[in-house]
Amino acid sequence: MTILSTHVLDATTGTPAAGIEVMLSSGGAELARSRTDDDGRITEFPCPPIEAGTYTLTFATGDYFAHRRTETFYPEVVITFRIPEQRPDAAPDENRKFHVPLLLSPYSYSTYRGS
Repeated sequence: MTILSTHVLDATTGTPAAGIEVMLSSGGAELARSRTDDDGRITEFPCPPIEAGTYTLTFATGDYFAHRRTETFYPEVVITFRIPEQRPDAAPDENRKFHVPLLLSPYSYSTYRGS
């Protein structure tokens, strides 16, 4: 089974960004919605099994900053990424994990493939 997680850190405060709504979609279809917990994390999305393919995480950053009465340039952050097929010559991995962190501030953001 493939596990997908995310973590959002508010770079302006150096603290986890709790309560951000995040939508997972693929091919234009919504698969799941969840909110970051008090540690700014979604440890696993409540959705059908994740297969190889292209996915999008949409973070409702405008709502997050509005709640903090902070102006932002980005009303949402959209991250599109690809889950690759398992190589046929590789040993089967029962628990592949993909972690997509977001470092956020009102006027910039960055992301990477985490571990």
